[in-house]
Amino acid sequence: MKNQFLRIGVRPFFCATALASIALLSESVTAQQKADPAQSAAPNSEAVQADISEIDMDAIVRVEVETKQPNYRVPWNIGGMSSGNGTGFLVAPNRFLTNAHVVSNSRLIYIKKVSDPTEYKAKVIHIAHDCDLAMLELESGAEFEKGFEGIKPLFIGGIPKLNTTVIAVGYPIGGDRISVTRGVVSRIDFRTYSHSSVDNHLSIQVDAAINPGNSGGPVLQNNQVVGVAFQGYSGSVAQNTGYMIPVPVIERFLKDIEDGSYDHYVDIATSTLNMLNPAQRIALGLPEDGVGVMVCEADAAGSAGGVLETGDVLLSIDGYSIAADGFIEIEGERVDLNEIIERKYAGDTVDLEIWRDKKRETLTLELKRFIPYLIQANQYDKLPQFVLFAGLQFQPLDRSMMSSHGVKDLSTRYYYSQFSQDEIYRKRPQPIVLTAVLPDQVNTHIAGYTEKVIDTVNGKKIRVLQDVYDALYEDYSEEGKEDFHVIRCIGEGRPLVLKREDADVAHDRIKAKYNVGFDHFIEETDIMELKDLFELEEDEDEEKDAEKADDKKEPKKAEAKKAA
Repeated sequence: MKNQFLRIGVRPFFCATALASIALLSESVTAQQKADPAQSAAPNSEAVQADISEIDMDAIVRVEVETKQPNYRVPWNIGGMSSGNGTGFLVAPNRFLTNAHVVSNSRLIYIKKVSDPTEYKAKVIHIAHDCDLAMLELESGAEFEKGFEGIKPLFIGGIPKLNTTVIAVGYPIGGDRISVTRGVVSRIDFRTYSHSSVDNHLSIQVDAAINPGNSGGPVLQNNQVVGVAFQGYSGSVAQNTGYMIPVPVIERFLKDIEDGSYDHYVDIATSTLNMLNPAQRIALGLPEDGVGVMVCEADAAGSAGGVLETGDVLLSIDGYSIAADGFIEIEGERVDLNEIIERKYAGDTVDLEIWRDKKRETLTLELKRFIPYLIQANQYDKLPQFVLFAGLQFQPLDRSMMSSHGVKDLSTRYYYSQFSQDEIYRKRPQPIVLTAVLPDQVNTHIAGYTEKVIDTVNGKKIRVLQDVYDALYEDYSEEGKEDFHVIRCIGEGRPLVLKREDADVAHDRIKAKYNVGFDHFIEETDIMELKDLFELEEDEDEEKDAEKADDKKEPKKAEAKKAA
């Protein structure tokens, strides 16, 4: 069987109110620490570590979800429904923590207690796809007061030590009742979070059984939450291997949403090279002290863009010395240097000591979210964007589109894989691909153009999906080819040509033939936040076409149409 790294949870077949509530959680934690300092002490015996006698099991809830899956292959189709379950737990009055993947694409959410068959309707109030966490609340405050009266929120603890015992509690497959499994902490490391597939955060590996349905449930030690179960391995290679989201990631999420919104993780977006080779250190004039990693490249869209340079050596971050293998020591553990950035928020700063031109310098970076990498991330809670015209289906280049259509074209795969590294977003913020052709007599013999990135349509440079809509539905044409729609693809010498009159007539016929309810859906994407970095030079042909248009008439923007 093929081994895969899976989310564990929502689907059986795969895996200003908020501020007040989280403040109450913080006060509760502080009060408990003052009342019982032993709560914060390091665990000792296995009996103490595995103690959950003070845990109110009714604070650990079953989360039942009905979801709607988007259809990126047939984007005008509203998608199919599915259902599944996960786990959540009470962290503050009417605040339940769970995994983002448990409630992603949800249309209906119910919460159930272990001692009560009542289904309580809930909703998502905050969701963080980059760290796979979400906050729920019951829609009815009165129902919470009645149904959860006297139930204490769980206490958030710290990072467990290696080879200590933890208890995973949840509602995994195999039954409707609560399940308790025991294991030991076997590794603390940075790992990819499979929900987004591109985000790397601190995670803790345990050998406790963590199965579909456990997702979002607490992992406990000494009556404290030390993590949230969220993913594991399938297949025959890794046995008894599960992962939990550790307390630093949980606390960062809770802190981030205190102001009522989630602002995402920040990133310096800088690739580095370990400085373990003695010859490299001598060439750079570095002392043989085992400190420092070299900057390979700082992405212009990241926090270090325009500040760090290729060849700089990072010596320390916020006062923590950076070893030549890229690790720092914090809280008694050696972790990746990015753990410092992990605990920061948008607008925070980080102090760097660097080696540049054979001397030490100090720099301060203001941290912000890094957006270009999202093209390779799994997307949730969004409708697929597309434009359909005369049977030609155009879609933005992203992970969901690539996997749905199984794109193999090498040029398109280059745009996808190197979008951030080669800063393709500067000239093409949203590469557009011809993904499919709905067969009709007007568009015969053009299937060979599918999977290609679109360069121009009717002389208009295509940089975002809106450009495709404007070029096809407004008065754009290539000079001398006014009777045709001319579509030019990157890497394809011959253009795709449709007779304008025939294509306009065929459009409605094709919609009816293939039951197309709406022919476009367009939203402004996050990448547009980087417009100051774009290099959008106007084409001569486009300028000539613009001169022909009525100066008083601005091309109408397409309205975003949503599925009923």
